[in-house]
Amino acid sequence: MSAADGVLRMTGVHKTYRLGRHEVRALRGVSLVVHPGEMLALTGPSGSGKSTILNIAGLIDTADSGEVFLGDRAVSALDSTAATLLRRDAVGFVFQGFNLVPVMTAFENVEFPLFLAGMATPARRKAVNDMLESVGLLEHAAHRPDALSGGQRQRLAIARALVKRPPLVIADEPTANLDSHTAEQILDLMREQGRAHRAAFLVATHDDRLLSRCDRQLHLTDGRIDSEPPAGMPRAA
Repeated sequence: MSAADGVLRMTGVHKTYRLGRHEVRALRGVSLVVHPGEMLALTGPSGSGKSTILNIAGLIDTADSGEVFLGDRAVSALDSTAATLLRRDAVGFVFQGFNLVPVMTAFENVEFPLFLAGMATPARRKAVNDMLESVGLLEHAAHRPDALSGGQRQRLAIARALVKRPPLVIADEPTANLDSHTAEQILDLMREQGRAHRAAFLVATHDDRLLSRCDRQLHLTDGRIDSEPPAGMPRAA
C-alpha cells in the first residue's frame, strides 16, 4: 500500500467486546479510507462504534479481524512495542477534555512529544515556537493550562497533536466544550493546519457545526457505516 491509497485504511474491520457473559459487537465489517489533508467526520448515536474506530485507528485498541493500514504499515502485524512507537510518531490526538498536563507550561506541553521522540534541544525549541505561533499562542508559551481559556487550551491541544507532523490526527468531540464562536475558530484552525501540514483528521462528533468544515462524513449505526446519512442530517461540503 502506498501513501496514495490513504493515510489510514480499514477494510472489513470487526470488533467485539465481552462484558461478563455478554458480547457487544462494536464494529461489523467497517471499511474506510482517509486521505492526506482530508477531514473526515464520523457521526452517529452513542454506541454506534465511533470511539472504537478512533481507538483502532489510533493504535490504542486492535481489531478482531479485517485489515488496518496506517500509511504502508499493516497494523495487525505489529507487536505492542512497534505499535507504541508507530502511535508516538504517526498519530496525534485532540480530545474533548484537552488532556493537557496541568503542571507544564504551554511550551512544555507542546514540547513533550518531541522530547519523547528524542529530538535535539535546538530543533525542538524551534519546532515548538513555530507551532505555537501558527496557532496564535506564542505569547502564552509560559502560561500553564489553567491560565488559558477553553479555546486557547484546545488550540494548545491542536499544536501538541501537530508538532511532530503526524500523518493522522484523531479528534474526539473536539468542539463539545466550546461556545459557538470559539468552536468556529477551532474548526477553521483544524482545517487550516491540517491542510498546511497534509495531516488527515479523523473526527468523531455530534456537533453539526463541524460537519460543514469536513470534506466527508460517514454515519454509523450499530457498528456499520450507512451508505447515506439519515434524512435531515447535514451533509459535509
